[in-house]
Amino acid sequence: MTDVTMPLKRKDFTEAERLLAETDGLRVIAFAYPSGVEALRIENARGQITVLPFLGQMVWDAVFDGRRLTMGNVFPYPRRGPSILDTYGAFAYHAGLLRNGTPGPTDTHPLHGEFPVAEMDRACVVIGTDAQGSFVEIRGEAEYVMGFGPHYMARPRIRLHAGAALFEIEMQVENLSAHPMELMYMLHANFDFVADGEIYQPAPWTPAATKVRKAIPGHVTPSPDFLALLDDLATNPARMQKLTEPELYSPEQVFYVTGLGTDNTGRTRQVMALPDGDGFSISYRPADFPHCVRWILNDGDAQVAAFALPSTCEPEGYAAEKAKGHVRMLKPGEVLSFPVKLGYLAAGDLPAALDEVTALART
Repeated sequence: MTDVTMPLKRKDFTEAERLLAETDGLRVIAFAYPSGVEALRIENARGQITVLPFLGQMVWDAVFDGRRLTMGNVFPYPRRGPSILDTYGAFAYHAGLLRNGTPGPTDTHPLHGEFPVAEMDRACVVIGTDAQGSFVEIRGEAEYVMGFGPHYMARPRIRLHAGAALFEIEMQVENLSAHPMELMYMLHANFDFVADGEIYQPAPWTPAATKVRKAIPGHVTPSPDFLALLDDLATNPARMQKLTEPELYSPEQVFYVTGLGTDNTGRTRQVMALPDGDGFSISYRPADFPHCVRWILNDGDAQVAAFALPSTCEPEGYAAEKAKGHVRMLKPGEVLSFPVKLGYLAAGDLPAALDEVTALART
């Protein structure tokens, strides 16, 4: 079967839902939120993902087998704005690309850079078949150009297969400039916080391999209890392997996980097992993403267990990451791709996923 490509136009999105395409167990429904933000809901027999094709190509929401994967948040729908803080409720967004992380005292970039809320120049729906069966893919292109500055083309894509609850998100970046370009990229996948969820990683739960962030970002006001908790987690990170103490994560806790085991294709995997016997999953290649960040927050406004955020850098802002040597450089004309597979595990799929993580830990 030859892939079919359907270009998208903003004028085709209204508050009235419209069936855009239907094929082999997949449906694509176009609509606009009250804010005017365009959206595509891709449905299969297991559930759905909601993609914002023109706003950073975020995955705004994801639900499979009745389980909502998305972080708890205060945003009833997405909104346009100058930074991700104006619409912080997405299941997954592309953080970066020129700058990333929480800005430090000398930084001038917005939280997680320019791309999370970037407007796509073009977007399309692709319907096709691959080795896993029928799929729907959302693609986009956004060109960033600055006089006497960086010039790149970003090409995000999202692919969901019929009958699947795991899906693919990929960012491709091409340096269009005649000069080297700095790159800081993270797939910010914001899974829901579920009390008593347990995180499985193919790396030791030791202070050397699972490091708590001791640096305190500007948006956190530390109390003596919070500082004492940081000291404890620095020596006993396994305390947060199982989320049995929900109150610990207000303010947030951030960890850096290193030494992740990989399979013979270079992929690693992490899983969060849930009390009902199901789970969340994310897999990727550490060669693409040399850093893994964990962000856990549970307060009255946000509930998130981002148990594995694959990244090219840590999230301490440009100046700090530049000093660490974590800012990657793209040569003129160089193209880099960052594929990730993530989503939901039904109860019947969880044991095999946990066995895989255990096997990776021994490699």
